[in-house]
Amino acid sequence: MSPYLAEFIGTTLLILFGNGVVANVLLAKTKGHGSGWIVISAGWGIAVFVGAFCAEKYSGAHLNPAVTLAMLIAGKTGAIAALGYAIAQFLGAIFGAFLVYIFYCQHFVATESSDDKLACFCTGANIRNHTQSMICEAIGTYALILPIFLMVAPSLETSPMIPEGKLMIIGMPETKIGLGTLGLLPVGLLVFGIGLSLGGTTGYAINPVRDLGPRIVHAILPIPGKRDSDWGYAWVPVVGPLLGAALAAGTYLAIVGFA
Repeated sequence: MSPYLAEFIGTTLLILFGNGVVANVLLAKTKGHGSGWIVISAGWGIAVFVGAFCAEKYSGAHLNPAVTLAMLIAGKTGAIAALGYAIAQFLGAIFGAFLVYIFYCQHFVATESSDDKLACFCTGANIRNHTQSMICEAIGTYALILPIFLMVAPSLETSPMIPEGKLMIIGMPETKIGLGTLGLLPVGLLVFGIGLSLGGTTGYAINPVRDLGPRIVHAILPIPGKRDSDWGYAWVPVVGPLLGAALAAGTYLAIVGFA
């Protein structure tokens, strides 16, 4: 599979599971209606894990232009590849949001609140202060990307196999076994934690295409009783995450250079 197709599929699944859990909690007459913020945060953590383990082998599972930008600044990817990744992520986010609408279309009709319908696609601040919201998105993205850069790949350590009748030599190295895609679980837990700790102000987009792609879908689809797509706010979850990504990459380079 090409890395661009992997980014498209991974981002599609990210949005299908992520925006899907928001729809399950907010829309009327769903089994999960009213189940709350912890369910949404957990669902987004799982969404990141699912999207990442599908794409990691082929693309490294960026699934987020902010991550791609940080990788570009840190010298871990090239400019042409980064552009291709971003386009694939954007298209995947649009398709994922469309699938959420198809899945919950009857519940969109049954829901009276136009704000809840919009929230199934994109984020918004509970207190309207665009500068503060941008700072929150930047910090949330910084808290996502810097730990990813610093994270040690999880592995299992096993004691060396000692033949029967032989003595173990002190200092004999242990064997490390990689966990494969299960090693991405800490990233899902990280997103879960960001949602619980830092998601209460803006809904933590921390990903430009996660917000912009579905917002465009909301604007285009003939959703009964929908409101405007809040384009005055749309720049915040784009600029904030990119700023946070650049700061995280700069911090990482400073740490590496200092070390």
